[in-house]
Amino acid sequence: MNSSVLNASNDRDILKQLVSDIVLYAREQGASASAAEVSEGFGQTVTVRQGKVETIEYNRDKGMSISVYIGQRRGNASTSDFSRQAVRDTVDAALNIARYTAEDDCAGLPDADQLATEFPDLDLYHPWTLNVEQAIELASECEQAAFRTDKRINNSEGATVNVSEGLFVQANSLGFIGGFPSSRHSVSCSVIAGKGDGMQRDYWYGSARDAREILKVEEIGRIAAERTVRRLNARKLDTMQCPVLFEAPVAGGLFGHFVGAVSGGSLYRKSSFLLDQLDKPVFSRNIRIEDVPDIKRGLASSVFDDEGVRTRRRAVVEEGVLRGYFLGSYSARKLGMQTTGNAGGTHNLIVQPGELDFNGLLRKMQRGLLVTELLGHGVNPVTGDYSRGAAGFWVEHGEIQYPVEEITIAGNLKDIYKHIVAVGNDVLVQGSRQCGSVLIENMMVAGR
Repeated sequence: MNSSVLNASNDRDILKQLVSDIVLYAREQGASASAAEVSEGFGQTVTVRQGKVETIEYNRDKGMSISVYIGQRRGNASTSDFSRQAVRDTVDAALNIARYTAEDDCAGLPDADQLATEFPDLDLYHPWTLNVEQAIELASECEQAAFRTDKRINNSEGATVNVSEGLFVQANSLGFIGGFPSSRHSVSCSVIAGKGDGMQRDYWYGSARDAREILKVEEIGRIAAERTVRRLNARKLDTMQCPVLFEAPVAGGLFGHFVGAVSGGSLYRKSSFLLDQLDKPVFSRNIRIEDVPDIKRGLASSVFDDEGVRTRRRAVVEEGVLRGYFLGSYSARKLGMQTTGNAGGTHNLIVQPGELDFNGLLRKMQRGLLVTELLGHGVNPVTGDYSRGAAGFWVEHGEIQYPVEEITIAGNLKDIYKHIVAVGNDVLVQGSRQCGSVLIENMMVAGR
């Protein structure tokens, strides 16, 4: 099997016809409004562990979902069967649900003038023609590169090569119809060094729309090995307060909590630590955050959101001040606001990098904790209280001294955000959030 199984142009025409028929049938059966989406996709995942094939997985998926409105009562249903009768049964089921649902004055389709009408190509579809034998070979090369890097690497959790592509089309009864094919491929490697209580593991991975933009598999294996062996002979720390530097791979999580706090559902439910902060300083003045949906080959790029609303580039935080929320139509109506084109979440969230590279941030910190791994889920989205298990390195005189483990870092996100000293230019593009390493002025570190 190889990955050129989607005939993107032909399949898109078929799905467009299907979704149009669904919306038409819903209207004929009494829906005052409706929105539907149909999709198909496939994936191939191969994992090699200690030179042997551990898993080979294929998936081929398709699905259809329909939301119907009878006035302001909403019903939703879905199916993976595209036969004419199954599709009609699914629409009928959604209508039956709507008839028994309470009215909601915020329910309904987006305003027609918010819908996307132009569909530029964002270059999101790059099939990776990779049969299973080639995938096994790449995974093996990745793992072997890790073993070759350092003889202290003595075990492996495996190297994985993943190929994924899909196509979707969505439409609604206001006349919107749009969709596109996309791909996302990845290579990862996780290895182990040491023995007994001194054992350590770490990993590395690359992900991209176009497989040619992923690091070479040998590089991924080498980085995974280097990150693992540098953690050997880790120590514990005494409890203290000190500066904390979040390495780029974990720093994005800090901004993930921010996104959750300024997203519609948290705001209208009043379950956010950033309630009523619009146009107020939330971060230190050196922070600028943009939501950028139109990056070519971006991992979270899209011309329109999950409701068909056109997306647009905008600054969410400027000089530390919160300038916007992340809203779909429903949450926007709940808040008496306009949708921001974020039904389904953020797009490419870009934290503007500063001038310092990673070593420059270490020198600026001088003495403190470098965090390279976070454990657990100790974050309260209502209060902002933050407490996570962590591992990393102790830094003195602007240089890494030794690895540390079994520590907890704690604070409140409102304080953490306002005490960001610098964001590095060591930006890592592995997902929808792009930011460099982040230096916090002071946090509680709990150890011995």
